[in-house]
Amino acid sequence: MTDQREGGCACGAVRYRMRSAPLFVHCCHCRDCQRQTGSAFVLNALIETDRVELLSGDPKPFAMPTESGRPHTVYRCPECGTAVWSEYGGVKALRFVRVGTLDDPRALPPNVHIYVRSKLPWIALPEGAPAFEAYYDSKKLWPAASLERRRAIFGKGSAPYVSAAAAPGAAANRESRSSTPGTPSTTS
Repeated sequence: MTDQREGGCACGAVRYRMRSAPLFVHCCHCRDCQRQTGSAFVLNALIETDRVELLSGDPKPFAMPTESGRPHTVYRCPECGTAVWSEYGGVKALRFVRVGTLDDPRALPPNVHIYVRSKLPWIALPEGAPAFEAYYDSKKLWPAASLERRRAIFGKGSAPYVSAAAAPGAAANRESRSSTPGTPSTTS
């Protein structure tokens, strides 16, 4: 079995290949993700940008407003408008690939549910699934291999890919987050 996965937009104009397994898969329940997807949550596979190969098409960037004011760019098919991936917090070395655009989205279930404090009440999380009121400390949850890949890009002492301040849903967390960049809030 290969770790490569292919996907694309609804009309087929944009096609891509993830050349390895993702670092981690988020199911984000924040209000920004709910608004921007028109759904209850979004599933994002976090993967290094250089491991996403564009096979066809040219996704167009759209700057999305955020309550936190931090950059959030969604890349969409210029023909059908399907969102295929995002960049959060201006971190261009990391893509948040929309799991629903994979040819087989069942292959990447979420590793964690984040911002569950704004989860819609009729959504039931799987028993035992890691879930956090806001963001979390990736160093405590990610597998060792994913942490090593992070260090290869950002250096040994780097903060998590997306700090609590840059993560989806950060606006709701801004009063309680730590003043140390990359340190998630411990207050719910």
